[in-house]
Order: sequence, then structure tokens, then C-alpha cells
Amino acid sequence: MTSAGSGLTLLQTCVLSLLVFTGASQFALVGALAAGGGPFTAAAGAFFLGVRNAFYGLRLSQLLALPRAVRPFAAQWVIDETAAVALAQPTRRSARIGFLVTGLSLYVLWNLTTLLGALGAEAIGDTDAWGLDAAGPAVFLALLAPMLRTGTERTVAGLAVLLGLGLLPVLPAGVPVLVAALAAPVVLWAQGRRSAARGDMREEKR
Repeated sequence: MTSAGSGLTLLQTCVLSLLVFTGASQFALVGALAAGGGPFTAAAGAFFLGVRNAFYGLRLSQLLALPRAVRPFAAQWVIDETAAVALAQPTRRSARIGFLVTGLSLYVLWNLTTLLGALGAEAIGDTDAWGLDAAGPAVFLALLAPMLRTGTERTVAGLAVLLGLGLLPVLPAGVPVLVAALAAPVVLWAQGRRSAARGDMREEKR
């Protein structure tokens, strides 16, 4: 419904769901388009959010050891859930089964619900009148909140929100999301500086 409310057609919505099988990236892309951002800016934001899947892929490639002909197709299913299930298995065989079952079931259900949602949006008509334009950000926050377990993660998230919201009035749509990605290296740099300063103070006391 969110993508349909952003101006995408039923076909475009379904193709996006088929090709971009990661929720955070889809919501970022659709959200940027809905805010009036250009396609390249929206795609860049979605790309950066999906980079973590590349790191999952590095670990899963060693664990699953799939044939080369299968790897390009398996890469499409490298997401948080399939990585978690595969890595939790005790043997390579069970890891492969867990990856396959999780990937297939989620991929089918995700695209089926996307189709149903897009059809529902077409039936509703003007999704903005129902307030569905806020569905994307709300779902994204609901997915993100349980992942913020440490103080560092909460600090990064808070700084990213401040950067994103603060820059909305002065930067083109979609660009604040890219700038907000700088929150992670800034927080890590600050923590490194703080740790180094504490180490220097301990050395001086000795």
C-alpha cells in the first residue's frame, strides 16, 4: 500500500518486491520517492541500507558452500532472517535446509502480501486520504526498535534521526537519509576518542 500511495503502479510495486527482497531498503526507496526524491537518490539510500546483507553473504558462503551455479540465486535470499536461521544450525546440511525453507517461505509470503496490499491500495483509491503515507516510516521504526539493544546502537539511531529530520527542510528529498548514514562512523569515532583519552589518563595516573 505504501508504494502504491507513492505513485508506483501495481506492476512496479510487484517487480520492486521481487527484485529488492529486503524490507528496510524497500521502505527507504518508497519513502524517498513519496517525498519527491529522484530515483537515483532513493536507490542510493536503499543500497546503503542493504549493504549489511553483503556481510551476511560472506559468512554464509563459507557455511553453506553452495555450488557456483546456485550462488547467484541464493544471494537473493540473503537477509536477516535466513542468515539467523542458517547460522543457528549445528551442521552444514541443516544450515542449507534452514536457509532454503526460510528463504522460500518468506519470499513467497512477502511477494504475495505485496500483491494483495497493492491491489487493496488500488481499491481504496487515494491512500493519502487514509493516512497510509505514514505506514512506511511506522513499519520501518517498528522493525528497527527491537534491534537497538546497546547504548551505542541507540546513540547512532538518535543521531541519525536528528540528522535526517534536521536536514529535511534544506536538502532534496532522499539526501537526508544518505547523510544520516554518517551517524554510525561519527559515533564510533567519538567513542574511540573517548577510550583513547581514558587510556591516556590512566597512564598519567601511573
